[in-house]
Amino acid sequence: MSLNNEMEDSSAPLIEHLAELRQRLIYSVVGFLIGMIICFTVWNPIFNFLTQPLCSAMALKGHTDCGLILIKLQEGFFVAISISLMGGLILSFPLISYQMWRFVAPGLYKSEKGAFLPFLLASPFMFFLGAAFAFYVVTPLAFDFFLGFQQGGSVLTEDMTENATAGIAFQGSAQEYLSLTIKFIVAFGLCFQLPVLLTLMGKAGLVSSEGLGNVRKFAVVAILVLAALVTPPDVITQVILFTVVYGLYEVSIFLVRRVERKREEELRAEGYYDDEQEFDDPLMKEFEEDDDKGSEK
Repeated sequence: MSLNNEMEDSSAPLIEHLAELRQRLIYSVVGFLIGMIICFTVWNPIFNFLTQPLCSAMALKGHTDCGLILIKLQEGFFVAISISLMGGLILSFPLISYQMWRFVAPGLYKSEKGAFLPFLLASPFMFFLGAAFAFYVVTPLAFDFFLGFQQGGSVLTEDMTENATAGIAFQGSAQEYLSLTIKFIVAFGLCFQLPVLLTLMGKAGLVSSEGLGNVRKFAVVAILVLAALVTPPDVITQVILFTVVYGLYEVSIFLVRRVERKREEELRAEGYYDDEQEFDDPLMKEFEEDDDKGSEK
């Protein structure tokens, strides 16, 4: 009888946690749907805002019209849906973060709450910083590079048939352009999460500044592969992404080193850290002396 009571007592908290998780997910989904509906009603101004880098690049090339075309009949609807999904996620992200915090916070100590909350606030800030960098810096350079492959054609007349040249003019698809722009924004937004992620892992003791420094050459290769995968096949964008992500990697090493120094200072203040202990051990000294004698022989 007592065993059944213990099983019931242990299962009750699990059921309560699952019920709370369900409630938090419902709040998050409802917030996302509301944000999506709001963005769907104003998708046209949002799309006009997202096309500003393209229009600016085309204006520099001498174009007076930067209109995009719909290749498929349903393409305009899917453009509106894509904008609504992205905008709904951005608008509801503070609510989703708050619901996640409310679910996790009761299981954390006060010191753990103080350590986790700054990272929860820094994550959206770094994402928006990366998205703004992609939108205002990277996309204008990339679009200017792509539009450079256009060429003007000659006007056909009856006397000029053999030396006529075909022109190459940009007539972009609205859905393809939106997909490329969102890809830029999301890629740089996620890459800007690197310092937050590595610093949090350093605070948890999963990585160290020395370890990150030792694998620096492997990180360079990984960043080069990442730049080749998430950006279009142009050298300018890949170099920009590599430079930014590698800079963020070095910043992460600096932040992890600061976390380690702060942890050492706290341990020293509490009397748990002694960096001279191993040298004061007579057994360690005797072992080192025997090792030196063996090497001399």
